[in-house]
Amino acid sequence: MNNKSITGAQAVVPRHLAIIMDGNNRWARKRFLPGVAGHKAGVDAVKAMIEVCIEEGVEVLTLFAFSSENWRRPEDEVGALMELFLGALRREVRKLQENGVRLQIIGDRSRFAPELQQAMLQAEEHTAGGGRLTLVVAANYGGQWDIAQAARQLAAEVASGARAAASINEQAIEARLSTANLPLPDLCIRTGGEKRVSNFLLWQFAYSEFYFSDLFWPDFKQEALRAALADFACRQRRFGKTSEQIAAES
Repeated sequence: MNNKSITGAQAVVPRHLAIIMDGNNRWARKRFLPGVAGHKAGVDAVKAMIEVCIEEGVEVLTLFAFSSENWRRPEDEVGALMELFLGALRREVRKLQENGVRLQIIGDRSRFAPELQQAMLQAEEHTAGGGRLTLVVAANYGGQWDIAQAARQLAAEVASGARAAASINEQAIEARLSTANLPLPDLCIRTGGEKRVSNFLLWQFAYSEFYFSDLFWPDFKQEALRAALADFACRQRRFGKTSEQIAAES
């Protein structure tokens, strides 16, 4: 953990913050706007999250941008989301570079159009030197998919004779997840009033803290995130130990 000031006091900041960005469509409906207007408005919230994370010393920010289940949405909405994603990749890369943000995209890219896949790769390459914050975008991502693809890798190793089945343990699976190069999430925030994980980072959330906000994603800005970080800083994370053990170790 990092010790960093939040609203003027010494506090614990999550190394890895994950956010389920929910409520874009409902935000738009309240304003009698098409759903894509909510997604466009949500881009400003993403910028606010990056700003606060850099200020507070968060190392990794993971955003659930498009789940593997989101393909079930209306075709015109999915198409608009793909266009928005492509435009954001092309438009924001220079700003990410200037702010020292490294972009990493996780998920199954095979279903995306070749043009979008190429833009993803180029954005990752152009921001590879960023050292202030790692921004992870989960696109066509599902926690069950992630565990399954890790299992397939291990099964192939066993089939080739490179590994014994008995050697497969939690560490072996974790090392083959799409987040293997990252610390596990300390805190997950979900906006929009819902209280579920929706197939996001299922393995990685084993000991994560959760914070639920009734704000729709486009309304979740700097002060809302700072409030969530302050709430996190007040929690005691025991990882199976007792409060007395934690107190003795501190």
